[in-house]
Amino acid sequence: MSREEHAAFDFARWPRLLPPPPRAGVLRQENEDFEVEEIPAYLPCGSGEHLLLEIEKRDLTTDQVVRELSRWLRIAPGDIGTAGLKDRRAVARQWMSIPVRAETGLDGLDIPGVRVLRRGRHRNKLRTGHLRGNRFRLRLASVDPALDGEVERRCQALRAGGAPNYFGPQRFGREGSNREAGIRLLRGQGRCPDRRRLRLLLNAVQSDLFNDLLALRIRRGRFGTVLAGDILERAGSGGMFCCTEPAVDQKRFDDFEIHITGPMFGPEMLAPAGESAEMEREVLAASGLAAGDFERFSRLTRGTRRALRVAVPDLGFRREGDDLRFEFSLPPGSYATVVLSEILEWTEARAPAPEGSQPDASR
Repeated sequence: MSREEHAAFDFARWPRLLPPPPRAGVLRQENEDFEVEEIPAYLPCGSGEHLLLEIEKRDLTTDQVVRELSRWLRIAPGDIGTAGLKDRRAVARQWMSIPVRAETGLDGLDIPGVRVLRRGRHRNKLRTGHLRGNRFRLRLASVDPALDGEVERRCQALRAGGAPNYFGPQRFGREGSNREAGIRLLRGQGRCPDRRRLRLLLNAVQSDLFNDLLALRIRRGRFGTVLAGDILERAGSGGMFCCTEPAVDQKRFDDFEIHITGPMFGPEMLAPAGESAEMEREVLAASGLAAGDFERFSRLTRGTRRALRVAVPDLGFRREGDDLRFEFSLPPGSYATVVLSEILEWTEARAPAPEGSQPDASR
């Protein structure tokens, strides 16, 4: 089995927050090395026209499970609801919903790699975003015990200050191809009749520019510094506001009550002011794009903001022989492998497929 270097994430372009870590560990030798479990926004209430299913899947994308379930239950794929996408090369537990009328079809369900763990009726269909987060259990094989002290120091630093909320490399396609294709479309060069593919390419551009801004703030020592004009996000509620009192908001940031945000460019994005705005203009100019380019596909690139930092208060690890087992929770949309890359520079026995060929990222 060939190994691929974790350096597929371009740390020269998008630097880590912490100093370069020791080089050690191998991820994904087996599916069981990467476990992810959804933390649902709600559980079945016991009544209603929908059935919520908690399923366990192995070596399948979420879309593949949806297609196989629809065939088995003889319902349309659109009748099946999901809260998020889960990595193919993993043991993943996630929630789905089906119409109650299809419940009898679950008897004798036989889809290789899929198990129904529990089920219950609910009033509404499950939709994207109907989850609180994801719980990860990751095993890195072949880590020297002499590194345990350094690993713990890095975990302590991340628990205390949070981790960069970069988008993972699978967001951008092979060798960044999604980004380049998306930029051409935003410039009016070419067409993409497949709406789902179009959304993926445009999102890759937005994500790439977000990563660039996050990297710029790390390089300039602004990752954990609240600036006048920053757009800040309230933890929990997600409400946003412009910073006018940096000294006051800095304490709230340090206490994880609020987060500094970065751009997901689009016509409806809330824009910052001051130094923060200057950095965002600098990142956009370096890409060769202008803010107005995102109006070309305004329904798909409305624009929003994303926290630059992700809190990992429960980040921990334990030794299992020659291996280390990490456990932590993340909010929807954050990447477990990005957090892990702040601790060790590991290699990957089986690299995750890029979005576009396999639409599931580990998030």
